Amino acid sequence: MSKKPASIIMIPARMASTRLPGKPLADILGAPMIVHVWRRACEADAGPVVVACAEPEIADAVTAAGGRAVLTSPDLPSGSDRIFAALEAVDPDGRFDTVVNLQGDLPTIDPVAIHAALKPLADPEVDIATLVALIADAEERDDPNVVKAVVALAPGADTGRALYFSRCPVPWGEGAHYHHIGIYAYRRAALARFVTLPPGILEKRERLEQLRALENGMRIDAALVETVPFGVDTQGDLERARMVLAAHRAGGPSQGTRT
Repeated sequence: MSKKPASIIMIPARMASTRLPGKPLADILGAPMIVHVWRRACEADAGPVVVACAEPEIADAVTAAGGRAVLTSPDLPSGSDRIFAALEAVDPDGRFDTVVNLQGDLPTIDPVAIHAALKPLADPEVDIATLVALIADAEERDDPNVVKAVVALAPGADTGRALYFSRCPVPWGEGAHYHHIGIYAYRRAALARFVTLPPGILEKRERLEQLRALENGMRIDAALVETVPFGVDTQGDLERARMVLAAHRAGGPSQGTRT
């Protein structure tokens, strides 16, 4: 029996945000948002959790809550670059061969979804795994802010190969459309390669970083989950996150939610 790959969850976080500056430290029920994301990651039970910070105040908040944080250069261009830098710092010997990149603005993420992101990597041919959810209405399908994943999902299957990602409602014709959820699980070698690649032509056109991997022949598979977590980008999103987590604390609906 083959040994199960050792996984680590990395959460990139930085204070700079055009619409909600300082959002990693935004208070939600008495704790910074980044601490809520760290807690959800710990609840996923998919490996140790490390927050990759651009600023020391984020690291201080995480360590005060009992978590582990690593300072990285604030000049790194993307979350992928940030988690790779942090990974090299905390694991120079390569003990972890699978890396989950969890966005630091998903305080309501269902821990089950985090764990599900690892499922496609059971196929050794897959370089990067991610998540999708079924789109239920036309407004969501046609919204350019909702990224669509073209996934070859066979009837009854819950994982499939991602062939493209777009802000347009693709593919054409009758059938399901899938909402892409921006959580990734990388094989370590795939992440190391990805961060060395220049931005792709389609990546720049669609403004979707994952297209860089596809343009360079890397394979991305997606696992199907039931809910879409919402990212906190505005003050309104923050208020919504507070309500969702307050309801969950009171025994209300689950943390997962559609956009």
